[in-house]
Amino acid sequence: MSTSDLQPAQLKNWLAAVARQDGEAFRSLYDATSSKLFGFALRILVKRELAEEALQESFVSIWHNASTYQASIAAPMTWMTTIVRNKSFDILRRLDNAVEIDADNFDQDVMNAMESNEPTPIEALQISGDAKALAHCFSRLEGLHRQAIALAFYHDLSHSEVAEQMTLPIGTVKTWIRRGLERLRLCLTKLEGA
Repeated sequence: MSTSDLQPAQLKNWLAAVARQDGEAFRSLYDATSSKLFGFALRILVKRELAEEALQESFVSIWHNASTYQASIAAPMTWMTTIVRNKSFDILRRLDNAVEIDADNFDQDVMNAMESNEPTPIEALQISGDAKALAHCFSRLEGLHRQAIALAFYHDLSHSEVAEQMTLPIGTVKTWIRRGLERLRLCLTKLEGA
């Protein structure tokens, strides 16, 4: 019998018999409803083995609680579906509790890696690619322009400090840095487009 052919009256009869501990009625009830209830559990839990666990726990509960079923409150499938839903949520709660990390006992290296501000391997590759592109473009600048930019950005010197270090007028240093940065931008743009 398919679940679409199930009549609430037949399900009520089986539940009444299960309340009297009738194993044959329980088998009939299981055969008639388990695939539909399994599908419902699977939609909640996603994994087959978890849905099977929820279904098993649900039918144990149905066996023990069939005497509490009240036809005036809910249709048989509604009552059983509620049991499956509750068992499925119980399993989800158990899983949530099981995956909580005990920081005191967890491998400290893993915790440090999780909390680290260091780039991930993928980010490091991206940074490395960007650094190579920048180094390539930087190497194409004229020597004195390269030196002025390096002093300003890598050594964090102001324009006047760079001018003092290079013994050049500040206007010349500003011009070289501005032009050098523009050349870097153009070079990097070409590399991105390639």
